[in-house]
Amino acid sequence: MSLRVLNPNAEVLNKSAALHMNINAAKGLQDVLKSNLGPKGTIKMLVGGAGDIKLTKDGNTLLKEMQIQNPTAIMIARTAVAQDDISGDGTTSTVLFIGELMKQSERYIDEGMHPRVLVDGFEIAKRATLQFIEKFKTPVVMGNEPDKEILKMVARTTLRTKLYESLADQLTDIVINSVLCIRKPEEAIDLFMVEIMHMRHKFDVDTRLVEGLVLDHGSRHPDMKRRAENCYILTCNVSLEYEKSEINAGFFYSNAEQREAMVAAERRQVDERVNKIIELKNKVCSGNDNSFVVINQKGIDPPSLDLLARAGIIALRRAKRRNMERLVLACGGEAVNSVEDLTPDSLGWAGLVYEHNLGEEKYTFVENVKNPYSCTILIKGPNDHTIAQIKDAVRDGLRAVKNTIEDESVVLGAGAFEVAARQYLINEVKKTVQGRAQLGVEAFANALLVVPKTLAENSGLDTQDVIIALTGEHDQGNVVGLNQHTGEPIDPQMEGIFDNYSVKRQIINSGPVIASQLLLVDEVIRAGRNMRKPN
Repeated sequence: MSLRVLNPNAEVLNKSAALHMNINAAKGLQDVLKSNLGPKGTIKMLVGGAGDIKLTKDGNTLLKEMQIQNPTAIMIARTAVAQDDISGDGTTSTVLFIGELMKQSERYIDEGMHPRVLVDGFEIAKRATLQFIEKFKTPVVMGNEPDKEILKMVARTTLRTKLYESLADQLTDIVINSVLCIRKPEEAIDLFMVEIMHMRHKFDVDTRLVEGLVLDHGSRHPDMKRRAENCYILTCNVSLEYEKSEINAGFFYSNAEQREAMVAAERRQVDERVNKIIELKNKVCSGNDNSFVVINQKGIDPPSLDLLARAGIIALRRAKRRNMERLVLACGGEAVNSVEDLTPDSLGWAGLVYEHNLGEEKYTFVENVKNPYSCTILIKGPNDHTIAQIKDAVRDGLRAVKNTIEDESVVLGAGAFEVAARQYLINEVKKTVQGRAQLGVEAFANALLVVPKTLAENSGLDTQDVIIALTGEHDQGNVVGLNQHTGEPIDPQMEGIFDNYSVKRQIINSGPVIASQLLLVDEVIRAGRNMRKPN
């Protein structure tokens, strides 16, 4: 009341109006993303202001690109995007789970139940489900040689929810090999060492893994070779161009000889650096037909390029900094910051370096490297939205493989975990809870079923039949998931459908927290500073 006295223009929603606004926002966002879940999910088409098109079924991309007005929906969307940042997947599931928790709560609240009692039930159910997932997960021994089959199953499960089946299966191998390529024993996996490069060229099925590096520029001299085999690679961060002095100085000369001497002195510093690189090339390449490639982070001016070209050296300038790190990991050697102490030990090695022209753009491929710790996924596609779709899927696939290696465990997919957790909560946990908090546990348990329900709905199956069949099997002690083609219960382990443990755990952790906060809101006050009295 006091607020209304202070600002008569403030919008205030009381008790049930505030609650229903929150519940409707959660349900609304759930309905938007519902149809995207699972391999049979549909695709959304986002059209930008300039008419640019984005086709996607990736929940994270949708929530970031969509313009959401409702503050409650924005809050849920942020939770889901945080879910993606932490574990790389599960955005759609998070939104559905929060929406379903709100929907289940609405039934009880409309019958006069206080939200606080439900929230207490949620908390008990959340703790019990987190304990249950520890028992339910399938441990996987990774060691130095991870089990490729398990990784394949996890990556395939993730990728099939984003792309059509045959492309997802092809990308599965690419994603696994790239993560295993960059993995170092006893060190955390750094996915930035996988370069994701795209070319608008050919078809999406031409996407491939390059065990080496693809740079998005070429050499800058017409006489340099476009293809070289057995190459020494010098990775350097040295300025090979004439730099003007930082102070203003005047040079005066009285005849042509003095001018020539001055020009020579100006270039001498740069030429000395170039000559040191040429000396190293002559040292390591004399008496054999090996080639020499210089990849420099700073500039190389035309006279220096000309000197290098005459010596038969391929030179690339202004490489990206992140590629300098990757080059050293892919080819070996070390990145040098000065040409004073150049030794053959600082050189890397690549079996093949070649340039590929695509219209105006040039790409340089560094391939056939020895035991690389960095690689490139080269995404090809006929148009931009195909490439963007594959890019999003590859990122999620990489995270899924990384999570599996780090978690050393997986969870059965196809809705099996959700049904098993629901049965556990209803049959065991609910009996141990005193009083009305039981209803909160029941609401949480029923909300878990949103995943199998939605999977069935998106496959054109009858949701009631599916849930009854699945719960019936679980009551008999069989852990089963949903076959999306027939609607029959299947064993996810036999079919190779696995989800990430960390993703599921994160969903169970974050969903109830946001739902509880929204349920406990009993007044929404919209009073901005710019609210002036109407004239």
